[in-house]
Amino acid sequence: MSSSNPSPGTVERAFETALYADSDTALDTGASLLAADPASDAELARRGEEFVSAAWRRGWQPADVVRIVRRELEDVHVQLVSALILSENRKPQGPRWAAQLEDLAAEPRAPRTDRFSYATAVLELYRLLLRLPAIEPLDVPGKGQAAPQDTRMLTRIRALLAKAEATGFPEEAEALSAKAQELMARHSIDEALLAARTHAKDAPGACRIGVEPPYETAKAVLLDAVAGANRCRAVWNEALGFSTVVGFEPDLEAVELLYTSLLVQATAAMTKAEAAQRAGGRKRTKTFRQSFLAAYAHRIGDRLASVTEGQEAATEGELLPVLAARDVAVADHMDRMFPETVTTRLRGVSDAAGWHEGAAAADRAQVKGRPPLR
Repeated sequence: MSSSNPSPGTVERAFETALYADSDTALDTGASLLAADPASDAELARRGEEFVSAAWRRGWQPADVVRIVRRELEDVHVQLVSALILSENRKPQGPRWAAQLEDLAAEPRAPRTDRFSYATAVLELYRLLLRLPAIEPLDVPGKGQAAPQDTRMLTRIRALLAKAEATGFPEEAEALSAKAQELMARHSIDEALLAARTHAKDAPGACRIGVEPPYETAKAVLLDAVAGANRCRAVWNEALGFSTVVGFEPDLEAVELLYTSLLVQATAAMTKAEAAQRAGGRKRTKTFRQSFLAAYAHRIGDRLASVTEGQEAATEGELLPVLAARDVAVADHMDRMFPETVTTRLRGVSDAAGWHEGAAAADRAQVKGRPPLR
């Protein structure tokens, strides 16, 4: 007596044909095998979950996997990998991981299509997952890493930055950004003092933030400046399109919020300046944009560094040694995660008008206004 069962043989043949070769012919052959055997679907999904699990072992997190898939493939692949990650059903590795899974739950499901097209998309996705390199693992919760905190203050900060991004009035954006920065600084200081006074086993952690093309070098410089101003360190992985930011949890939260907001504001200012240049007969937009963002990042970095120095000069009492100890802890943690790093220089910055406009936009961002912290 014979019976039908899932067909690992079909999946294996499809994988041997399509996953280890880059040709379209191999992909079509593998997809044809899978499309002709509906009984292989369950095994195909199970193997996909194994690829996802292997990514976790190599240091990736859900948001990282989705980011690289979005960067390298199409929307349908993002939808497929989101469903795979959720079906893999691993217990969330801490609050950040859980938040990433919540974001994936809102991702639309892949549309129904013919079996051949579906199998083709799955094999394209698996090709990418198979080739993911090992990256630096982030901290395992429970080893001193504090949980992200979605407090009312953070909600207020987000609202202020959202208004700064949306307003068409520079003075209003300046006031909103300054207030948001003041609240972020106070939040960070309060958390540091609380940890010191209660002898909490607080230690630096890390998060990864996407640095998307185009002009990713300038964006990475901007992120590095924001990280430094918030007592964090950033290391850019150009090949994989993200920076790893090392710091204490309240400061990591501030870096994510401020970097995202400044990038939105810089892009809006660049678009406006570029339109004015085009109205004057200018056509070389790429060099203008590159130079604009480079100048913006450079100028913001200078201003953030000045703000930080002013804060430290105004700091006294029990706070000074607390912050000094945290700076040392962050530096040590980064050295352990990244024992070897290199310095990246901005290249292709040759447009004087773009540089001037970018610096002016950074000045208008008004990164200042934090009062002395006591």
